[in-house]
Amino acid sequence: MVLFAFALTLFAGLSTGIGSAIALFARRTNTTFLTVALGFSTGVMLYVSFVELLAGAFDTLGELHGEKLGGLYAILAFFGGVMLILIIDRLIPHDENPHEMKSVEEIAELGKTKRNTQRKTKEQDSKLLRTGLMTALVLAIHNFPEGMATFLAALKDVHIAIPIAVAIAIHNIPEGIAVSVPIYYATGDRKRAFWLSFLSGLAEPLGALVGYLILAPFLNDTLFGIMFAAIAGIMVFISLDELLPAAREYGKHHHAIYGLIAGMAVMAFSLLLLG
Repeated sequence: MVLFAFALTLFAGLSTGIGSAIALFARRTNTTFLTVALGFSTGVMLYVSFVELLAGAFDTLGELHGEKLGGLYAILAFFGGVMLILIIDRLIPHDENPHEMKSVEEIAELGKTKRNTQRKTKEQDSKLLRTGLMTALVLAIHNFPEGMATFLAALKDVHIAIPIAVAIAIHNIPEGIAVSVPIYYATGDRKRAFWLSFLSGLAEPLGALVGYLILAPFLNDTLFGIMFAAIAGIMVFISLDELLPAAREYGKHHHAIYGLIAGMAVMAFSLLLLG
């Protein structure tokens, strides 16, 4: 079970490489696909957060500590998860935030700008490279709690963890684009841009490993209840602050909402059938 949980987390993290490949090798961004996919991820994460994780935390902690005290623990853990990811987001400079959307078309635009510039200074290249490297770094920091969340969910219930891993994998695709674009135009090296983006996703399995090593000796029903409520908080914040705005920015508002509803429906029926 531990190996499977780790494999799920690795799959989710390394999907940044897909975004990097899209940025470096595709001729255009399929905005409709990305919009619907990101909306779908939002629906999956919101549904599983409220219906499974938070509700399960209330039930587990309520049985162990009484309805009121257990409910208080669940609420505090939920908003603790929200605050954790909010603080991480606030510490990231706006221009270097990997959730500031970039598309394949930006590569062409950047290239055109460079070709039209008579003199390209080292300072310009240095600034672009710094942007890409900083984006990779903050993406790694941001992915750390996501990896821990996916891993712990998999330890408790594989049926919940698989859609979470898929949703996080989809949400990592535009982040791979955000890392690749500036690094490629700073260095002109597609391979370097791809691998730096790809490696930034390793923060997710690293988060899983560190989380397991720290928490393994203490894992019990109370801790699982608290962790599930915190994971729900993390995922709700990611969904509302990152995924849904990203989906709307890539395409039409209605496509994002259609994807969101589809994600909720698929999650609801899969949990019903597999539960």
